[in-house]
Amino acid sequence: MSAFITRVLFLILLIHSGLGCYQCFIDPEDSVRLCWGYTLTQYNIRHIDSCFKTLNRIFNNNQNVTNAAKVGRGYDSALKEILVAEIMPLVEEFDQNTNDDNVYEARLQAAADTFVAMASGLPRASGCFPPCGFQALGAVYNCMTCQYDSCEFPLDCPLQEITVEENNRTQMWCKVPFLLPSDIQIVWRYAETKTVLMDQFQEVTFGVDQLYSIPSARPEHSGTYQCEIFSHGRSLVRIYYHLAVAPCGVVDHVELQDVFQQALQPAGRFPLAPPHPPLTLLRLPSPDLLTVCLTSLLLLLLLTLGVPHWCSCRRKGTDSDQEDQPRREKYVFRTV
Repeated sequence: MSAFITRVLFLILLIHSGLGCYQCFIDPEDSVRLCWGYTLTQYNIRHIDSCFKTLNRIFNNNQNVTNAAKVGRGYDSALKEILVAEIMPLVEEFDQNTNDDNVYEARLQAAADTFVAMASGLPRASGCFPPCGFQALGAVYNCMTCQYDSCEFPLDCPLQEITVEENNRTQMWCKVPFLLPSDIQIVWRYAETKTVLMDQFQEVTFGVDQLYSIPSARPEHSGTYQCEIFSHGRSLVRIYYHLAVAPCGVVDHVELQDVFQQALQPAGRFPLAPPHPPLTLLRLPSPDLLTVCLTSLLLLLLLTLGVPHWCSCRRKGTDSDQEDQPRREKYVFRTV
């Protein structure tokens, strides 16, 4: 009956004080056995409730213990092994035996220090990369909840705008800044309108291709493209691109207008370009411009080869006239 009342007291204290690293890994019954002989030196009486408060102060309200336990996903089992290895020998030693509170203080504090030292050497989480995606490797173990805290980012990434001139090539990448599992699957979808609503999209491809390429963009390619990355059937992230295909010449006209507007800014200052553009586009010249360039190159080649040949022929003709002149004079003299 006394053991039952002790367990109830421990659970009440647990609920009142909140969870912590100790409660995450040590069974309540083992805690009762550990605190059975806790004796207040000042009064020379057993006081189990004071033992529970000591455990809470040394382990659960200890910021060093909480920080040491912030390990990466999958290492909570290692935390449990470390703490169990420190506490269970004390449970076996103190069960049904009385010990002064200062003995408990020294032994439990030593166990907590060992836990901090060993847990701090476990791998940490890789960190969270905003603004989107389920990042399993970024989750951190939290002793206050006995669970992993996720990055809490939405699956849907912000919509990215792309404008490309007609007949040019465009590429869209399904890449994220955080680590992905090795067994990912990628689905590309397309919607004719500018949207992020799932029911508006139709599946285009399914596989492992992170690149979606359009060799020659046409107006009918305009719309929203979505790539979704899965792992074991679970969605990790959804990336959106809104593509606008402009007729030939419109893009250049818009760019010139932007340059003109930027030049009108105070002191002619131009805004800095973003260091990492979201998309790399391969801009090709129009067919008419290619024809003019090729024709000009051909004419230049013909002129380059023709002028030396013409000069060489003219020089040979002049030398022949000079050789024939003495002969004609000699012939005229003999005739006379």
